[in-house]
Amino acid sequence: MAREFLTDLELMILIAAMRVGDEAYGVTITREIEETTGRAVAVAVVYTTLDRLEQRGLVASSIGDPTPERGGRAKRFFRVTSRGVRQARVTQRALTALWTGVPQLTGG
Repeated sequence: MAREFLTDLELMILIAAMRVGDEAYGVTITREIEETTGRAVAVAVVYTTLDRLEQRGLVASSIGDPTPERGGRAKRFFRVTSRGVRQARVTQRALTALWTGVPQLTGG
């Protein structure tokens, strides 16, 4: 049985959503990735990836209450499912195993 691993962006989005917690939506996830990694990511790309992750059952979304500062539009919040956490762990383990023992990646 072949294992399915997350792409680097998918993994970053899942981890960022976990870090942000209950307030995780496209903008906060994008900010978390940019502030933590220095990688610039378009909000539209984050939402497209979140949609794909939701189709795979790795995240779930819910609609919040409309807010006046957004012109009455509601935010779509995301939470990482237990399946998403497991998939992040599988990918983490695979990458760690691959990195282990590579002299160019050890030390300074």
